[in-house]
Amino acid sequence: MPPESQIPIAATVKRRFAASLALFYGMSYGVLGTHLPFFTVWLKAIGIEPGWIGIISAVPAVTRFTTLPFVTGLAERRHALRGAMILTAFSTALCFVLVGTRQQPLPVLMFYIVTCCCWTPLTPLTDAYALRGVARYKFAYGPVRLWGSVAFILGALACGLLIDVIAARQLIWVIVAMATISALSGLALQPLEEMPRTSGVAEAGKPLLRDAGFLAIIVSSALIQSSHVAYYTFASINWQNNGLGGLTIAGLWTLGVCAEIVVFAVSPRFSLHPVVLVLIGGSSAVMRWSITAHEPPIAVLAITQLGHGLSFGLTQVGVMTLMVRHVPPRQMARGQGYYAATGGLLSAATSIVSGAIYARYGEGLYYVMASMAAAGAVVIWSARHQLKAQAE
Repeated sequence: MPPESQIPIAATVKRRFAASLALFYGMSYGVLGTHLPFFTVWLKAIGIEPGWIGIISAVPAVTRFTTLPFVTGLAERRHALRGAMILTAFSTALCFVLVGTRQQPLPVLMFYIVTCCCWTPLTPLTDAYALRGVARYKFAYGPVRLWGSVAFILGALACGLLIDVIAARQLIWVIVAMATISALSGLALQPLEEMPRTSGVAEAGKPLLRDAGFLAIIVSSALIQSSHVAYYTFASINWQNNGLGGLTIAGLWTLGVCAEIVVFAVSPRFSLHPVVLVLIGGSSAVMRWSITAHEPPIAVLAITQLGHGLSFGLTQVGVMTLMVRHVPPRQMARGQGYYAATGGLLSAATSIVSGAIYARYGEGLYYVMASMAAAGAVVIWSARHQLKAQAE
């Protein structure tokens, strides 16, 4: 038992670590809040056609299964999660500046590829850093992660207000400003003590790809979370075409993220097994996309948006809990890399195909998304016995 004099010090280190992590989650997801709802609106404003928008929107997903695993693996081998987070954050801000100077589809695509090579590793690196902190300091993931969702709302609202005041062609500079603030907040991240070394086999990370339970986790998550691709890519464009203003669009996004925040906030009280949480999340996505495909009136759409707390938030909580239980701490960055790569591969394919489907069938695209979410629910349910046995 440690001396009493050490207990306040340990508590202070824990609070400082959690606070700096919450700040970085907030600022980095603030970038996403300005980017996700309105980057495609900016693309449309500078004259990019829907087919090109689908291709450009697929870039983050492509980099998640190409360059991202290399970056996360390198950061893990060099024991440099924090340094990698700071470096990728500053590189992202600089690259978004370069994207903003382009106007034609091909140059935008090329510079956006470079941007995403820097940007997409940031989330799995942050999650790996966070989950190592969870294992080291024994705090709950959800209440820290929710600050990312809060900042997402603020970023979306800011863009929603600005789109009615400034030209849509200027939205890229709002994203640049937020990316710069995010990079600066990374300097406050606290160093994380190294976990004790394990055997060489565990260090290699190979058992993860031979573990059927781990594969079920990442595949089910990829299917459920990739079912949000149509929403992320075309929801704002479709709502704008239906006559909704920028603030209303931002409000709809905000409703979904508010529900997500509630889920993260109360997640420490969940008593259900994380497999069940993922199953509920997938089932909720099936219902959400099936309703959205019918072009519901604004009142119904607003209610449906609250389902984001389950389709995304609950799925995220369940998956992260499963990752903590089944991935050794020293392999967490690599595990997050595999997890992000699997989701990226499916999201890339979905994004590319969704552009063509949306151009022909409009909101009928959501039926495809509902089918993907259903498949994800089936995968996690099929592996429930193995995952529960491994946790015991």
